[in-house]
Amino acid sequence: MHLNARIFVAGHRGLVGSAIVRRLQAEGYDNLLLAGRDTLDLRDRESVEAFFAAHKPEYVFLAAAKVGGIHANETYPAEFLLQNLQIQNNVIDAAYRHGASKLTFLGSSCIYPKLAPQPLKEEYLLTGPLEPTNEWYAIAKIAGIKLCQAYRRQYGFNAISLMPTNLYGPGDNFDLANSHVLPALIRKFHEAKLNGNQQVVMWGTGTPRREFLHVDDLADACVQLTRTYEGEEIINVGVGEDISIRELAELVKEITGYQGEIVNDTSKPDGTPRKLLDVSRLHALGWQATISLSDGVEQTYRWFVDNQAQVRAA
Repeated sequence: MHLNARIFVAGHRGLVGSAIVRRLQAEGYDNLLLAGRDTLDLRDRESVEAFFAAHKPEYVFLAAAKVGGIHANETYPAEFLLQNLQIQNNVIDAAYRHGASKLTFLGSSCIYPKLAPQPLKEEYLLTGPLEPTNEWYAIAKIAGIKLCQAYRRQYGFNAISLMPTNLYGPGDNFDLANSHVLPALIRKFHEAKLNGNQQVVMWGTGTPRREFLHVDDLADACVQLTRTYEGEEIINVGVGEDISIRELAELVKEITGYQGEIVNDTSKPDGTPRKLLDVSRLHALGWQATISLSDGVEQTYRWFVDNQAQVRAA
């Protein structure tokens, strides 16, 4: 991937896309094709076709997606399934037909069965039922994986699929109505501290375990694997360690300086009991995460505090 290659980062304003842009720019890539939703609606086939015809990207990072936590997935199942399918189908097909050298598709660890053995190996895909609270998003991502594999088998298109674990970092979504657990906890504890609240309520029992990867680590993995990995098989991208939601809440409480107590709302769903990725295939390819969870949460909290004016927090 030469330094003046035409590189399209789909979803460059989102958490993942913006991190990929930062990484590419830091490494000297200066011919990035960036188009926001206001100028390019990736759900619209004609718009995507016109963009690829005009710009002929050589490399494509498909980081655009409709994303959200349990509440958002349960509230908008049709949008999560349909819009993600539209985005994926349009971009993957256009990239192939307009001669892109390579496409990197970003999936999610929620593609794996709810009760699959832990840690989650890549070969566990499609071996059991999905977690109901995010199956709409998961089915769309599985379809994206299979479309990449189908285009590789039928047309020889060089598309790879990476499956990140739970992500966090600068640019995250802190809207309590549709954010993921870590940014939601950061906002809850920060506001509780400012307001002098005696309690912070967190969903569920706190017992589920999750793995968290800083988005800058993911971006580094994406760039490295785009340069070096040529296989059809999906690759898990994570740290290989997890933490309970309760332990995560305690960590966020400490970093934000909140002094009150944590109360569990057990009427709310827990989601998947555990979701830890097996990253042995990733390590064998020569990549490992470098940002610790405590350092990453502290950095993310500082970013949240410093960017209150433009932070995504309705």
